[in-house]
Amino acid sequence: MAKKTKSSKRPAKKAARPTARKSGDAASTALRYAHPFFTTTPIANREVSPKTGTTGLAQFAAKKLGPIPAPKRNPVMQLQDIIGRPGTDDIQNAGAIKLHVIGDAGRSGGDSAPQAQVAQAMTADYDAAAHGHNPAMLVHLGDVIYGHQKAALYRDEFYRPYMKYPGKIIAIPGNHDGETFAGTDPVSLKEFLNNFCATTAAVPPIAGDVRIFRETMTQPGVYWMLSAPFVNVIGLYSNIAEGPGNLLGANGDDQQIKWLTKTLSGLRQSAEKKALVIATHHPPFSSGGHSGSPDMLAQIDKACLDARIAPHAMLAGHAHNYQRYTRTAKIGGSGDVQIPYLVAGCAGHAASAVTAANHQHMGDTVFEKSLKGFGYLLVTANAAQLSIEMIETTDGVKKSFDKVAVDIASHRVT
Repeated sequence: MAKKTKSSKRPAKKAARPTARKSGDAASTALRYAHPFFTTTPIANREVSPKTGTTGLAQFAAKKLGPIPAPKRNPVMQLQDIIGRPGTDDIQNAGAIKLHVIGDAGRSGGDSAPQAQVAQAMTADYDAAAHGHNPAMLVHLGDVIYGHQKAALYRDEFYRPYMKYPGKIIAIPGNHDGETFAGTDPVSLKEFLNNFCATTAAVPPIAGDVRIFRETMTQPGVYWMLSAPFVNVIGLYSNIAEGPGNLLGANGDDQQIKWLTKTLSGLRQSAEKKALVIATHHPPFSSGGHSGSPDMLAQIDKACLDARIAPHAMLAGHAHNYQRYTRTAKIGGSGDVQIPYLVAGCAGHAASAVTAANHQHMGDTVFEKSLKGFGYLLVTANAAQLSIEMIETTDGVKKSFDKVAVDIASHRVT
């Protein structure tokens, strides 16, 4: 009888059980979305993201803020120091002051026409024989220059477009003015400081090369107050984040906020019956192009509450369109005030879409007006009223698009 032989078949192995993912596995730490804060969970209920160490975008941006250079001197500028005593007296005697205001200039995708049309329309507001009835100057809300090689770009994106504009130009920096690039622009705000905060006023070589007589400005720093007949304008630097804005500097530097509170307190104590305008690059409210900056708004609100004074208007850029809001709130310590918040980042750079305004209520704020297009603000202040007109220049046609007025004494929109 033949001997039995062992079967060559081996017993089948049991199927392996799936192993639990360890916390360090790539699959368990991968983000569901590229944006770590894309969630419906309120910020107060979120866990700290291991990727960012924060619970929201505002906190993440706050950890990466750029420096805010200390002012070279007292940040309060007098109008006569910029345009001279005779010009200031002319404005006082005229009974009102006018200011041009723009934000986010520069070429639109290589197209210089929109910026040129805004500049030409503002230039047409001047008459050499009108003296004090002319605009006192232009206030730029930031993003003067975009991209690499800022020193070279000032020629074609600032000095050349405003070659025929008669007024002086002062400015606050935008996020693109403060951005840095290794090799070409390694120092934040360097060219902004060179052109707007120079030690002495002089025509820079880059302007002389294109036969322009426009001197550098001698602002005390990147934040300041302009004291002029009928109006005080405070300009603040809201730093380098694409969004949101923040008045703090790198490493929690709060000197700008302290200065703002002290300056507002001084205005309160002086009891001047002037309009007060606060300008930032990033908008407190926005419904298109870029979002609003609630944390920055809270910083400004606190300074106003501490000083017991409220602005008559707030101006901003950053979003490349026009928007106007009316906010009713207790800010100045003496009952409800009404404040127009305007976004005017429409001076030439890449118009962006915006939600149609239809008097939508957003908490204590109403969304009044909006425009995807180009244009500038004409701000007028007299002893009784502050008015702001948005003049549209889209397609080269100059026309009034919107207007709002605030009674200085009652602090109500009229």
